[in-house]
Amino acid sequence: MLKTAINGSIATISLDRPERYNAITVELMEALIEQAQLLSADDSVRAVVIRGEGKHFSVGADQKAGAPEGGSKPTLLARRRQTEVGQRLLQAIRAIRQPTICAVQGVATGGGACIAMACDFRIAADDARVGFGEVKLGMNLMWHAVPLCTALVGPARAKRLIMSGALFDADAVMRWGLVDEVCARENLDQRAQAWANEYAALPPVAVQMIKRSINAVSGALDDAIMHMDADQFLLVTASDDSREARKAFLEKRDAHYTGN
Repeated sequence: MLKTAINGSIATISLDRPERYNAITVELMEALIEQAQLLSADDSVRAVVIRGEGKHFSVGADQKAGAPEGGSKPTLLARRRQTEVGQRLLQAIRAIRQPTICAVQGVATGGGACIAMACDFRIAADDARVGFGEVKLGMNLMWHAVPLCTALVGPARAKRLIMSGALFDADAVMRWGLVDEVCARENLDQRAQAWANEYAALPPVAVQMIKRSINAVSGALDDAIMHMDADQFLLVTASDDSREARKAFLEKRDAHYTGN
């Protein structure tokens, strides 16, 4: 599910569900939150790389991970708590004191793209495709991720990314500012490690203070503006259109929306 390796002053966290294209479950998110907090408190670590095993970085939420069998329907309170896990995940990644570099290959969509945006820097392989497919499942983008996307690419391109549900290639997202470098697929891990080594060699106190200040300035109003995105999710996923979108996705057919 998740594996962590520390080599000198560089820590590498790998999403390790290649057979499911690193689809994200609640368990994986909780494990990543824990690792982020542990590494943030480790003064011997000077930079952190987040990467994915296999063909794709992450295809986002695991749409086939259903509720436990035999259990009762969760209460609204329980569902509300569960919707906050993604928000806590992005907060935990952004709160890592050390510089963070995300290495993206193949598809990075939905929650996978959100994890990448929460890092300080993103290196994309030339086969990378990035987007947010939530709208095609009748969902809004949660996790307080909208401000991250808007800050990186601007309002118009954020609308293209989030409203269209399309995947955009590495060159496009490089031009837009969503990623910082594009490299050959076979060089991806090497380039991510090179970025990590560059920042690990700098004075850690100064680097970490600068990172925290820039994050505070750029995200000063994020929580105030986005505090209702989980509630919006609960509302929109109760709609007929959302149910139709998810059913069409699983049945591999076009959805038919009514506005209800």
